[in-house]
Amino acid sequence: MAQQKFATREEDYSKWYNELVYRADLAEHSDVRGCMIIKPYGYAIWEKIRDILDKKFKETGHSNAYFPLFIPKSYLSKEASHVEGFAKECAVVTHYRLKNAEDGSGLIVDPAAKLEEELIVRPTSETIIWNSYKNWIQSYRDLPILINQWANVVRWEMRTRLFLRTAEFLWQEGHTAHATKQEAIEEAQTMLEVYAEFAENYMAMPVIKGRKTESERFAGAEDTLCIEALMQDGKALQAGTSHFLGQNFAKAFEVKYTDKEGKQEYVWATSWGVSTRLMGALIMTHSDDEGLVLPPALAPIQVVAVPIHRSEEELAAISEKLNALGQQLKAKGITFKYDNDDNKRPGWKFAEYEAKGVPVRIAMGPRDLENGKAEVARRDTKEKISVDFEGLDEYIEQLLSDIQQNLLERAKVFRSDNMKKLDSYDQFKIEIEKGGFFLCHWDGTKETEARIKEETQATIRCIALDQEPEEGICMVTGKPSTGRVIFAKAY
Repeated sequence: MAQQKFATREEDYSKWYNELVYRADLAEHSDVRGCMIIKPYGYAIWEKIRDILDKKFKETGHSNAYFPLFIPKSYLSKEASHVEGFAKECAVVTHYRLKNAEDGSGLIVDPAAKLEEELIVRPTSETIIWNSYKNWIQSYRDLPILINQWANVVRWEMRTRLFLRTAEFLWQEGHTAHATKQEAIEEAQTMLEVYAEFAENYMAMPVIKGRKTESERFAGAEDTLCIEALMQDGKALQAGTSHFLGQNFAKAFEVKYTDKEGKQEYVWATSWGVSTRLMGALIMTHSDDEGLVLPPALAPIQVVAVPIHRSEEELAAISEKLNALGQQLKAKGITFKYDNDDNKRPGWKFAEYEAKGVPVRIAMGPRDLENGKAEVARRDTKEKISVDFEGLDEYIEQLLSDIQQNLLERAKVFRSDNMKKLDSYDQFKIEIEKGGFFLCHWDGTKETEARIKEETQATIRCIALDQEPEEGICMVTGKPSTGRVIFAKAY
């Protein structure tokens, strides 16, 4: 591993990303076109993401449930903009049985087993969930309903990339029902804050909280809020969305409730979600040419210790010290691995754990043992330092906190260095090729938005929620603008 030449970010960012996913043992392509296999180390990171978010959802009053993978085609047809938004990505089940071909050539679809109504493999669950809510909601006493689902979904992507865009992926989708419009709006805002706080405090990934334009909204939503992050190649990545659905799905599925005055009203709705795309965001925000760089908060292994020895006696003495350290760290809630596998040389192990992004690596040899020291290497800066073994557990605890903070600050500096205000469309066309976030005036029309996308492949990522009003003129048409929006090329 240490000797193999891998692509660098500067040479070929896309190749670097794909090689890193394989090198860090996160995932691999499957024989099913467009689908991936998430390997144990990659899934361990996803489990960390899932468990932290799940706790946050429950702290905000949500409960988990599970709804069917298959959705009757007629359900998807009930909300016009929703079906239009997903129609081209749907996988469709038309038959329910196979049989052996009469000529012995193998299995074929049994033509007699055609379904009366085709089933859509879940691209998102609004329709089937709201069909259920119709039976759950009669009175204001039944509201709010605050449900989250951890599931897989299928969107038939032709051009795929591991974690970022696959035909099948894992996610969570929240679906809530409320008595009032204001409650639903506040719910959508609350969940956006949950996502933003998670991204910054756990992923060490700074995000911009914003609102999507009408053209970029979720299909069937009245308003879509989002968090947008900037990757190291200058492209934006939408890391999470929270949608105010208004009464669109309630009307489509006739979901009404009786209020305190005995009047029937349509329910108000939200949906919100993040997916395994966060894994791609994590990789591209922090990693370097040597491999994965993980923030300690999401690292499956936060500390790894490697003994260096020439004899069994030396190994026994070093093992006693490092195992004791491991117990101290585990008592502090720090995940620790002691790697004394004799089949691999220390240099190979160092390269492996560097590639896997383990935040802190400890090495101890006979001389270290004699001097009461250990060599501590931090993954984020590659700095190595000899540290007294006495009190090493407290030193590492603080070091992990420092690494977490350093990664966030480093990502913030990168974003700041790659965020510019532009007023000239000609200059925009040049700068957008270099990558970054660009704050520009736009006249608010779909036509201008579409023209910019067609001519530059850049999209309006969001209208920042903390945007200050600023009178100006659209960089394309010269028409009035009330504020700048954020443009970027995106994944």
